[in-house]
Amino acid sequence: MKLRFAVIIALGALASSCQTMSKEECAVADWRVIGVQDGAAGYAPQDRFARHVKACTKAGVAADQTLWYQGYQQGLPRYCTPLNGLSVGSQGGSYANVCPVDLDPGFREGYDLGRLYHDKKREISSLEYRITSLEQAIRTDEDLVRNSKTDTREIQRRIDSNRWQIRDLEREIGRLQSDVSRIEADMDDFRYSHSTQG
Repeated sequence: MKLRFAVIIALGALASSCQTMSKEECAVADWRVIGVQDGAAGYAPQDRFARHVKACTKAGVAADQTLWYQGYQQGLPRYCTPLNGLSVGSQGGSYANVCPVDLDPGFREGYDLGRLYHDKKREISSLEYRITSLEQAIRTDEDLVRNSKTDTREIQRRIDSNRWQIRDLEREIGRLQSDVSRIEADMDDFRYSHSTQG
């Protein structure tokens, strides 16, 4: 019984976390302000407004699409800056292609540079994880060699192979870290050039 109650509570919390607004927020909503906030956050408009409608319908409140969309258009220029593109990309955020035609190239330039940085860092983390797994396998095999009374040549070959793989991965990490350093310098230049334009 306690388990069932805990599951119901957890599902309720999960369902409420998917809602964009509470009943109380729906009741006092300034749809233009909400639109500004959503635009400034770079949300995809159809999906975001549909979520508001769903949340507020449950509360018996109608969402005002006209006011929301006016606000959304006002908020987009805050999101669609080159420096914000760099920030969103470097954090691994997704881009919903929401920027107006005149702002999209600058945002995308920053986003692509930031995304390149993020992807290289993620690749390094993945290789480091593989090294950790190989090191664990080596330790396990070394324990087998120490405690074995039989022929351990096959285990020793596996240890040697894993050590070679680690060396190769460390070389690849070194190459990627050089790439990251170059990208970080490009990001610094990008930040400087766009901060002096404002």
